[in-house]
Amino acid sequence: MANLKEIRGRITSISSTMQITRAMKMVSAAKLKKAQDAIVMLRPYSEKLQELIQNVNSSSDPDQISVYAQKRKVKRVLFIAVTSNRGLAGAFNSSIVKELNLQFQNNSQYEIEVLPVGKKAFDAVRRNRTVYSNASSVYDNLNFDAVAHVAEAVMTSFKEGKFDEVYLIYNKFINAATQEVTTEQLLPISMPENTESQVETDYIFEPNRTEILDNLIPKSIKTQVFKAILDSVASEHGARMTAMHKATDNAQALKNDLVIFYNKARQAAITNEILEIVSGAEALKNS
Repeated sequence: MANLKEIRGRITSISSTMQITRAMKMVSAAKLKKAQDAIVMLRPYSEKLQELIQNVNSSSDPDQISVYAQKRKVKRVLFIAVTSNRGLAGAFNSSIVKELNLQFQNNSQYEIEVLPVGKKAFDAVRRNRTVYSNASSVYDNLNFDAVAHVAEAVMTSFKEGKFDEVYLIYNKFINAATQEVTTEQLLPISMPENTESQVETDYIFEPNRTEILDNLIPKSIKTQVFKAILDSVASEHGARMTAMHKATDNAQALKNDLVIFYNKARQAAITNEILEIVSGAEALKNS
């Protein structure tokens, strides 16, 4: 049985850990509000951009397909895995790595490369997977321009035929306690097909349709990547806040158990000391 000094040391250690987990929970809660506002404001813009592309494409010449919408025989695939640079966020990062490994199994017939966004993804794939590039530095100063630079490199590789398909794997933010692992196709983009059921609307385009699509589609792809990273950032803070809340509760329960154990051990020690004194007194009487 551990002595009283060791138990006191464990109680002190757990109390210090609780202070850290509480502080991390509060920091994540503060950052979550800002990250949540950012993704909530970006989603309508991204959806409207997709709607504009669909409206412009619905009346364009089917033969004039954007290079980013051209489908070809799949031989080489790129997965953009979005994680965080730091841990202590529960299953936030491991769920992305798990989904990535599942995609490797399902697409084993293709040549696969990974573009990790986040050190946790890079650490998971650098030893046994082909890494296209390490984009973990985008978190150093996260903004649209930094993400656009990464997206432009991927778009150029797709245009040059280095990859036939590109997928995004990230945690979609639902709420502070829920994140959904999402795999969505980035390239080639899905263009709506013209059907007779669609209502024909006469638009006046300035400049022409082709030029509009050539400007809108690259911006839409960059926005899609930026939205995925913002989703991941909000999900990271939500997951870390939840994980630190549970860690604090577990530490509190462990501390309570140790305090009870300490009180029992202290009471037993005092009882033993009293018994020793009484026994000594009795021995002196009888001597």
